[in-house]
Amino acid sequence: MLPMQQRLSLPFLMLLSLPSTAMGFALAVQISALSWLLSTKYGLEIHDIGLVWAAGPLAGILGQVLIGILSDNVWLWGGRRRPFILVGGVLTSLMLLALPSIGAIDKALGLDAILGVAITVAMALDLSINISFNPTRSIISDVTPEGPTRTAGYTWMQTVSGTFGVLAYAIGAVWGNIALIYFGAGLALVFSILPALLVEEPRTLPHTEIGAPTEKLSAATVLLLMRPLWAFAVYALIAMGLKIAGYKTHSLWLEAVFGALSLALIAHALTEKQTLDGREDIGGFRKVLAAHAISWFGMQSLFVYMIGFVQQRFPNLNADDTGSLMSFSFLALNAVAALAPALLLNPLAQRYREVRVHAASLATMALGFGVVYLFGHTATMVYVGMAVMGLGWGAIVSLPFAVFSQSVSPARIGLYMGVFNLSVVLPQLAVSLGVGYLLSQLENKALVFAIGGACMALSALAWLAVKQGVRGHAAAGGGAAH
Repeated sequence: MLPMQQRLSLPFLMLLSLPSTAMGFALAVQISALSWLLSTKYGLEIHDIGLVWAAGPLAGILGQVLIGILSDNVWLWGGRRRPFILVGGVLTSLMLLALPSIGAIDKALGLDAILGVAITVAMALDLSINISFNPTRSIISDVTPEGPTRTAGYTWMQTVSGTFGVLAYAIGAVWGNIALIYFGAGLALVFSILPALLVEEPRTLPHTEIGAPTEKLSAATVLLLMRPLWAFAVYALIAMGLKIAGYKTHSLWLEAVFGALSLALIAHALTEKQTLDGREDIGGFRKVLAAHAISWFGMQSLFVYMIGFVQQRFPNLNADDTGSLMSFSFLALNAVAALAPALLLNPLAQRYREVRVHAASLATMALGFGVVYLFGHTATMVYVGMAVMGLGWGAIVSLPFAVFSQSVSPARIGLYMGVFNLSVVLPQLAVSLGVGYLLSQLENKALVFAIGGACMALSALAWLAVKQGVRGHAAAGGGAAH
């Protein structure tokens, strides 16, 4: 074991962050380049772009849960998470290289079906990311003690990952998205392989009375854990079925019904009773799922459909200038998100506890969405609004991990991480299948920022329903780590 791992020093926490950074950088490349590539290079319409983006959440629905369960119960190549990080890193690098070659792949296969090829490449990329995504976060919980050190681990994870995310958008803005793709392929490979080989994983995970699983693992267990997300899942199945069956248009009653059902299930989850005596807090875990899903619905709407807003608000920009404006926008978002977790959110969480800090960050983010929606008629105001939103984005990708990981069994952290990630991928899928169709029916594409702002405000309120007991108290710095 490396001396810095024995000491749990800051350099070790930064090394521990690199595999997550590799996957985060790959996602940043996808966010920055995919919609731009599909719209400007291959001429896909906004609803078709949403269909391509739906491939990723589809890959994550089963992938992240299955990988989480597997990584809890295997030992290979000297690690529990190591094999998944290594394989996922190599495949992610290869799939990134395929992005700018979608047209060439289509031509080489003689298919003349650019949409189908784009969906296939996007799904292969997301499958590759999903192999590593869960283990890169679970390993932080595996090798850090519960309490302030673990919170620091997750906040430094986002600071390191976010800093490289800033680099991603800077590369895209200055040298273009094609250069970004090739740089990302190399970084994903190096940052996955080296740390995975250097970090020593514990052969066994804690499985004690405090925090021990309260029920046996089964499909029913997983389904009950994800109850707040049921409506998202059923909507995705129906909407995807309609797409596959060739129904290009339908009335919005489907979205209205499942929107109402989603809100009802989320409201039910937020009123559940929590267990705050040190045992597994399943009620609290479902509250986290519900609150987190709302914020990701708003974020994914921004990631996928900001291209429509930019093209409508700034019609005189050519393809390269459109890509540059989007890259600088996400640069502003991620610059703040990179600095905030370790330098601001972690100190605040130790004083005020993670949930309160997270809710305040989301409320601030809602204001940022409002700035772009109301005043984003110049590039400068778009950048200002995106920078304000960065505080909430930094919180979204760091604090929830610290909250829920300290209230569930360490022996099943991979499973819980996988189910938790469903609160990301299922809203992503709903956005890709539903919001694009909604926006295609609306003249004002800026409504994507109104949707995002409303989601962040609702998510902030939902997080206030999450109670933190002894474990949350420790995480916030009010008690010793276990």
